[in-house]
Amino acid sequence: MNRYKNTFKCLSLLKKGFFIPFVVLGDPNLIVSIKIIETLVNNGADAIEIGIPFSDPLADGPTIQKANQRALSNKYTISEYFSILKKIRKKYINLPIGLLIYANLVYNQGIEKFYLQCFNSGLDSVLIADVPIEESNVFYKTANRYQIKSIFICPPDVNDDLLLKIIKYSKGYIYLLSRSGITGIENSNILSSKNIINKIKSQSSIPIIQGFGISNIAQIQEIMLSGVSGIICGSVIINLIEKYLDNEIKMIQKIKELSILFKNTIKLI
Repeated sequence: MNRYKNTFKCLSLLKKGFFIPFVVLGDPNLIVSIKIIETLVNNGADAIEIGIPFSDPLADGPTIQKANQRALSNKYTISEYFSILKKIRKKYINLPIGLLIYANLVYNQGIEKFYLQCFNSGLDSVLIADVPIEESNVFYKTANRYQIKSIFICPPDVNDDLLLKIIKYSKGYIYLLSRSGITGIENSNILSSKNIINKIKSQSSIPIIQGFGISNIAQIQEIMLSGVSGIICGSVIINLIEKYLDNEIKMIQKIKELSILFKNTIKLI
């Protein structure tokens, strides 16, 4: 089942874009983390990207780094994370579920075992944040054997050779960066490269999802005008988790409101 393709096809018919929130599993704890994921999915998320906590998330800014630390402080195991992911899959049969992880965690599991666990948990895709496409061959081949789609990041300054590789090997969607650097809303600069988007569209029908630094509806409207298929946002959600750590009810309510607002703003041109 290609959940990304099926979801995008349905959204396209309705002229709606993909809304993919990102959260770190286990932040602030597993019980609340599950409630947050359910809130997002029940209030507009078309897919979900879930981060497995890591001690040195180099691609992430301070907001997501702190989320990783909060989750790690609970000392959950990888097996517990996969158990939760399996439960999420059972509850949301048609929801595309992607995993964001760092290479050391994959190596610690063993590449073969890791992708087998992804398959058994019903995951759709894996993005390994610190593995560029040029070094991804062993991960890519193993992922394919277990029917897991590989997600690759497309930087805003991508050259033609790299872009061709990303188009060729990406499955599920292409993750287009709004800017270079690390995640976070502290840097509000948002770039929408119509040149890159047009090149991708001329060679593939794969959805283009833009992420990094997206935190308000004005940015979303600008991004969608460039012709992308949707957005990924994480830091703006995780800021709400941090802000309302001591008030779970308000935290969930604020995340619900944000999810509804963002989903209603994401429209295809």
